[in-house]
Amino acid sequence: MQIKKLKLRKLNNTRDIGGFPAADGLYIRPGMLIRSGKLYRLPKITKKTLKAIGVKVVIDLRIDNEVDQYPPCMLEGTKYIHIPLLTTAKPGITYEKRSMPSLMKEESTLIETEFKDAYEYMHRIYTDVLFDKESQESIRKVFDVFLTEDGCILWNCSGGKDRAGIIAMLLESVLGVPEDLIIQDYMASQEFQRRKRSTQKRLLKLVPGYRRFKELLIAFMDARPEYITQAMDTMKEQYGSVMGYCKEALGLTDGDIRTLRDKYLCKSYRMPDETDPNAIIL
Repeated sequence: MQIKKLKLRKLNNTRDIGGFPAADGLYIRPGMLIRSGKLYRLPKITKKTLKAIGVKVVIDLRIDNEVDQYPPCMLEGTKYIHIPLLTTAKPGITYEKRSMPSLMKEESTLIETEFKDAYEYMHRIYTDVLFDKESQESIRKVFDVFLTEDGCILWNCSGGKDRAGIIAMLLESVLGVPEDLIIQDYMASQEFQRRKRSTQKRLLKLVPGYRRFKELLIAFMDARPEYITQAMDTMKEQYGSVMGYCKEALGLTDGDIRTLRDKYLCKSYRMPDETDPNAIIL
């Protein structure tokens, strides 16, 4: 299945997961579930398009410092809910204006002494998000929003790749999306941000500085399949499946899962007109 991003100015990693095949031969309803990066300083045309799409609820997964430094645009008529998945800054995951270079240097030293490479470090961060008790409570709160709020829900982190990707992976698993498509959706962030990241990587290589630091930055920019597959494998090892994790670690009941599937799945869907500037592109 080809995954296409929403054409929104200043939001280069935003997509509707509607149209994905799911449980029992059904599909995710278009116009109901959207993942994105931070909604910071959005132009009027983007806010207008999000309103036209019908976004009713925004779940911001960023930590307090990120929200303070990059405050979200409050969309008219939209409910804003802040549920941070982490409590402290994590290089490669959270994005803050101040102290990040020194924090990155400290973490690069830590990675050299405690981890094989940046990819092993990213695996640790993902598993921390999934298995830390406080983070699990936050993830459960996100699912409570999916269960109780009406209308189109958009969830976001800073880049739309890691924390937003973890929530997408869990929700898609609960809705019965095939695992290969879940991974494809995660990796779409790599393609959607390719132009921006390519420029950043070229500039980074030209800047004099600590080589290890630059290697880490480049690794953090990528949406590598092993980041999400290793996290899923860890859930399978401990709970038998991703669904097992959702039931045992997050406390989702069979009734919750039925509610989510009844709410977000449909028998068929109409592909939108891609010439419509407000269309949800799948």
